[in-house]
Amino acid sequence: MSAQSGMIEVTGADVEAAVAKGLAQLGVSREKVTIEVLDEGSRGLLGLGRRDAVVRLRLREASVPAKPAAPAKPESPAKPATPPAAAPATPAAAKPATPVTPAPPRPVEKTPAPPKVEPPPPAARPPKPVLPAEADEEAEAPGSEVETDEQRQEEADVAVEVWQSLLQKLQIDADIDVAVSEPDDVTGRQVNIIELHGRDLSILIGPRGETLDAMQYVTRLMSAHQLKRRVNFVVDVEGYRDRRSQALSRLAERMARKALKRGRPVTLEPMSPSERRVIHMALRDYEGVYTESTGEGKGRRVRILLK
Repeated sequence: MSAQSGMIEVTGADVEAAVAKGLAQLGVSREKVTIEVLDEGSRGLLGLGRRDAVVRLRLREASVPAKPAAPAKPESPAKPATPPAAAPATPAAAKPATPVTPAPPRPVEKTPAPPKVEPPPPAARPPKPVLPAEADEEAEAPGSEVETDEQRQEEADVAVEVWQSLLQKLQIDADIDVAVSEPDDVTGRQVNIIELHGRDLSILIGPRGETLDAMQYVTRLMSAHQLKRRVNFVVDVEGYRDRRSQALSRLAERMARKALKRGRPVTLEPMSPSERRVIHMALRDYEGVYTESTGEGKGRRVRILLK
C-alpha cells in the first residue's frame, strides 16, 4: 500500500519501531493516524523463531485532503410544456344552494407546560488512590498469591520435571536444585527458586537476563498448564539474579545521590518488573527521594524524584 492512499503497512523490530517508521513515511504525527497491529512480532526463544512486528497506519479523515468536486454540468433549458386544451364544460342544471349556518368557534384550552425537571448532577467519581512504589510493583512481582507448603512442593516437582525435559531437548547438561526464598520484605510471601548449575550456561541468561526471563515465563506457562492453576516460581542460573540484584541496588543508590546533587529527577533505563521492584525496595527508606514507575509495556521504567 502507498502513502498516497492514506494507508500503509510497515514492519519493524517491534510495534513501536514499526509505528515510528510508518509515521516517518507518512510525514504526520501519531495523533493524525489510526494504528492497527497486524502482528506483534516475536523475539523467539534463544534466537529462534524471531519475526518482525507488522502494523497498518491509516490517516484520519481530517488529515486526508478532500478531492475537489467536479463542476456540475449546466442543465439544458426545459422546453415549455404545452397546456392541454381545456374540454368544453357541459352546463349542468343549476340547483338552489342550501344556506349553511357556521358553527360557533370552540374555546381553545391552553394546557400548562410540564415543569422543567433538572437532571440530577452526575455522581462524583472517587479519586484513584495513589499507590506507593512497593504496591505499584507488587502485582508484577512473583509470589502474588499465598501458597500452602503442599502446593509449593507440588509446584516444585512439576517445575523440575519441565526443566529436565527442556534441558534435554536443548542438549544442555545442568543440575537442578530447588530452594525456598526468604519471606518478602513487604508481603511476607515465599516462592520456589529453581536453580540451574553447570558449565557454559550463559546461553540461558542472555543480554541483561532477557533469555532467562523469557524461559522463566515459558516454563511457568507449561507448569501452570499441568497444575491447572497459576505458579510463581523463580528461575536462576548460577546465582545471576543475586548478582544482578546487588548491582541494581548499587545503581539505585548512585542515581539517588545524583538526583539530590543536581536537584532534579533522574529516569532509569527500561527494566523488567522484577528489576524495577529491586530499585523501589533499595530506595524505599532513602532520605530525600522517592520512586515511581512510568511508561507502558517494555518501555516501563523507574523515576527517582525529590521529596
